[in-house]
Amino acid sequence: MTTESHRVRSRRPRHVTILIANLPAERDRRVIRECLTLEEHGYEVTVIAPRGKPGLRVLPGSRNTVLKPYPVYVYGSGVLSFAAEFLWSFLCVAVRLLGEVARGRAHAVQVCNPPDVYWPLALLIRAMGRPWVFDHHDLCPEVYATRSDEEPNKFVYRTLVGLEWLTLRTASAVVATNESFRENALARGVPADKVTVVRNGPAAREVATVPPQLAPDGVHRIVYLGVLGKQDNVAGVVHTASALTKVRGERDWEVVIAGDGETLAELKELVGASGLEDAVRFTGWLDGAEVDALLQTATVAIQPDLPTRMNHLSTMAKSVEYVSRGIPVVAVDLVETRRTAADAAVYVPTGSPEEFAAAIDALLDDEPRRAAMREIALQRFAGELSWEHQGARYAGMWRRLFRGSAPDQGASIPGPRTEQPGRHRAENSS
Repeated sequence: MTTESHRVRSRRPRHVTILIANLPAERDRRVIRECLTLEEHGYEVTVIAPRGKPGLRVLPGSRNTVLKPYPVYVYGSGVLSFAAEFLWSFLCVAVRLLGEVARGRAHAVQVCNPPDVYWPLALLIRAMGRPWVFDHHDLCPEVYATRSDEEPNKFVYRTLVGLEWLTLRTASAVVATNESFRENALARGVPADKVTVVRNGPAAREVATVPPQLAPDGVHRIVYLGVLGKQDNVAGVVHTASALTKVRGERDWEVVIAGDGETLAELKELVGASGLEDAVRFTGWLDGAEVDALLQTATVAIQPDLPTRMNHLSTMAKSVEYVSRGIPVVAVDLVETRRTAADAAVYVPTGSPEEFAAAIDALLDDEPRRAAMREIALQRFAGELSWEHQGARYAGMWRRLFRGSAPDQGASIPGPRTEQPGRHRAENSS
């Protein structure tokens, strides 16, 4: 190889390949922000993920982040179907990742869970001398325990714990979505200097800052934004609406449930059976601009997640979305929710519909308190929670992994440049 060709190759940008298994890349707002941050710091990016919009090959809003989608034919609902789904995803991801390596790309790899099954690929990539980053979205053992109607199968639970241990321990670096996830990684034996906390949340440029206002029809809008999953207790939002009709004499409010998921049909049936068609409205999935427009007219936001171990340890992405717009939140008193919202939220002990209804009723009648909570929320977002802060930590981790050799233009940390579809999960989660 000549000296000149060596120089040309050395000037090639570092390339990061990101692996996702549980949703299309264009619907994962965390990954979207990570891709844009990598681009702004001079990296090339490819995302391998389940197929979403047909024919989509470049991540919307990005400069040139390449999408390598794969089809999904099996969707898990039980242990065996989940296993089949994850095995298929593993094979599809492995083939596409090895293709990237063969093309001289994938100088480093980031994998996002769930599931925690990609550690064999981590061993291969690290044996090649390339960094492997684990972006820890969900605590899979706790998610399994939360979704089980009965006592969780101990063998399955221990297997998931073992897979999580292998996933954490085979990574060059771990990205934790909050302090509880960091503590979990340390407890699994990951050295502290390998763990970087990068929270979820929008960039300041994604949020339209306008004074709070009632909905166009003059009613108070009570909003739930997020995934409609079994573990998310969105049925509790419907039951809260039913309880609110009893404690509040006037119908000067509506509940808006924004999102999509496996329980949508059940929730609509519950609304009909409860006679709440005129009180509860479903919007379906919203893109980034639609999310912002909805939240700008919200009076109160509700986070119905119950006090399980998983929920105590998880930061709900919807909570950061609420706080970023200065919306007072009503939530169960959870460890990471307090770390996110602090005094911008009203906390209830158990998450019963009656507790939520009483707290919401009081807030609707107390405009000065809502205004004070709004100021606290906006200060927390600007000073700590926005992606500007999180993206700086994320970019710093990659600089350390590449030993300072990666191109870095010193650019500001971006948010999406165009309207982006969003998934609101527990930072990881909903």
